[in-house]
Amino acid sequence: QVQLVESGGGLVQAGGSLRLSCAASGRTFSRNVMGWFRQAPGKQRVLVAAITSGGSTHYTDSVKGRFTISRDNVKNTAYLQMNSLKPEDTAVYSCAASAHSDIIGQGMNYWGKGTLVTVSS
Repeated sequence: QVQLVESGGGLVQAGGSLRLSCAASGRTFSRNVMGWFRQAPGKQRVLVAAITSGGSTHYTDSVKGRFTISRDNVKNTAYLQMNSLKPEDTAVYSCAASAHSDIIGQGMNYWGKGTLVTVSS
């Protein structure tokens, strides 16, 4: 059974930092794109950042320069380092991975349950 399990969420003050982890099990994603999405209350889920197996990255404009996505293919784990957090970053952050693709922008097939990030002002 394939599982993606996020960790590292919590409550932080504006300007602070958090590091999210996404541990995958059940299969390897070393050749597949992985990404982080977020869903704020009352809003649609949106892509925050994505990374290919070779390390090419994509970020949504609102997090560029503040967030960094990375991965460890040996550990089958993806990370999201979030710095200079703002109240508008408050959301449930979910990890996702593609079953077959290594191209950013194509659909994800596997999803974690999410971890809540709350940024206080």
